[in-house]
Amino acid sequence: MGASFAAELHEVSKRYPGGVTAVDGLSLRVREGEVLGFLGPNGAGKTTTMRMLVGLVRPSAGRIRVLGQPPGRQLARIGALIESPTFYPHLTGRDNLRLAARYAGVPDAAADRVLDQVGLSSRAGSPFRTYSLGMKQRLGVAAALLKDPSLLILDEPTNGLDPAGVAEMRELLRSLGQHGQTVLLSSHVLAEVEQVCDRIAVIDRGRLVAEGTPDELRGALGTGVLLIDADPIDAAITCLRGDDRVRAVDQVDGMLRVSTDPALAAALNRRLVTAGVDVRELRALRHSLEEAFLELTAPAAAGPEQAEPAAVTTGANR
Repeated sequence: MGASFAAELHEVSKRYPGGVTAVDGLSLRVREGEVLGFLGPNGAGKTTTMRMLVGLVRPSAGRIRVLGQPPGRQLARIGALIESPTFYPHLTGRDNLRLAARYAGVPDAAADRVLDQVGLSSRAGSPFRTYSLGMKQRLGVAAALLKDPSLLILDEPTNGLDPAGVAEMRELLRSLGQHGQTVLLSSHVLAEVEQVCDRIAVIDRGRLVAEGTPDELRGALGTGVLLIDADPIDAAITCLRGDDRVRAVDQVDGMLRVSTDPALAAALNRRLVTAGVDVRELRALRHSLEEAFLELTAPAAAGPEQAEPAAVTTGANR
């Protein structure tokens, strides 16, 4: 296990009494300085994996290294928000953080620094019990940032945030990655993951099913789709279905959805015009990260017999 990785899991499994397997032979590396999105449906094993990384849960099998050490040995360099944050309800946000700072061995001034980072300075003097769900999440992220950690582990940090809060959290996560901190981010907000993360790892039923950049995951679905607005539409359908480079043509909301390589757009446009069809619009439609996620975590994509992640994984990630 190399020193260039902030966290490494090798064939890690976690089985609970009663035969429940939460994580099943998971191998994953988190590179230093990257923001890695950690995706999976509910019950996929994401939170259990995060709890094992910080030493809250012991694996049943496999090896884990966090910042070069076994879990729990480098807590001074790790910040974590896993599941719902808990604070003293009668204390203010600032006092809760100052108390946490003392336990962590950092100056009280760190509390004001992180309150500003997460946009809570204006409510720092209010009791925690008066905070909304989104504000509680912000305070949890602030607590995770107190030690200026080398590795930040965040489980659904935007839970309960309004759109403005989500945008602010997204900017915060981007800035952390740009300043060399490593972030492992679990989220169900795929648009957030797509905009923030350098790479994405997808797990299902406790197993890694794919990892790669957002573009690599979207590309795993195939070569792409063209949307064409043409008239007469029947003639366009006949023309395109007669081209062996086109896999499928469907009519959606008055336009044609053409499954083909987007690089063929100009050639197909010429074919349609030659056939007497007027093309009003032609544009490539990229597969979304949501489509890739649903495809990767569909029952057929991650059955019990699957042993290897999807081919979008590159050798450098293993």
